[in-house]
Amino acid sequence: MGYRHFDTAKIYGSEPAVGNALREAIFNGTTNREDIFVTSKLWGSDHHDPVSALKQTLRNLGMEYLDLYLVHWPVKLKPWANFAVPKEEEFEKLDMESTWAGMEKCLELGLCRSIGVSNFSSYKIETLLDFASVSPAVNQVEMHPMWRQAKLREVCGDHKIHVSAYSPLGGPGNAWGSTAVVDSPIIQSIAQQHNATPAQVTLKWGLSKGSSVIVKSFNEQRLKENIAALDLKLDDQDLIEVDKLEERKIMRGEFLVNETTSPYKSLEDLWDGEI
Repeated sequence: MGYRHFDTAKIYGSEPAVGNALREAIFNGTTNREDIFVTSKLWGSDHHDPVSALKQTLRNLGMEYLDLYLVHWPVKLKPWANFAVPKEEEFEKLDMESTWAGMEKCLELGLCRSIGVSNFSSYKIETLLDFASVSPAVNQVEMHPMWRQAKLREVCGDHKIHVSAYSPLGGPGNAWGSTAVVDSPIIQSIAQQHNATPAQVTLKWGLSKGSSVIVKSFNEQRLKENIAALDLKLDDQDLIEVDKLEERKIMRGEFLVNETTSPYKSLEDLWDGEI
């Protein structure tokens, strides 16, 4: 269908399956390694040694390098904390300077072609840039018509950091997701005007902002529908209508907040007011 970017992470548990499928496609001549783009992410329990973590990810994938390696969250956990929702006693003090030095080492060793971050606020981006020798290439964050990330997109744009949108449809189907975005009367009205689906309008909105959009579907018809968003043309009035939508962050990160061991005592701390 034309999909070329495959987004995975240690904590998803999907690295081996993604690697098997891609290696099979390369072996069969369906595609070449240089024609696909593979992203994975450093989990909090591996902040103490990003190089070893990435080497394990590459073993999981059966690949020699990643195209992009991201710090999954600005959170450091105990080395054994390998669950998506950490326990209170599993948090450690975050030392982003040493974590980023490890990420830069991954790049230097040729284990990945680029490095970046995920779930970083504008403030955390600017703080990272104060000590980084290599700027992050990407900040992957929640972004959709009901969480437009205007300030973050501006900050990242000023520093030539690409914004990649996860949950560009609002994450329906995820335990924490919502159908509010695609069910919005404004989105549905725009879709009707263009003889498109609400999902296509939502994805095209993200693309129109210069972001990449990471879609997740196992349904062949939905896969076709999603990629057809590339052919949709939204006009200025459509974009004005989207800006009228009330904003609401869906992936809020409550599981990373506590008053004792986490560096973040509140959601305001985690997102530096961008909540």
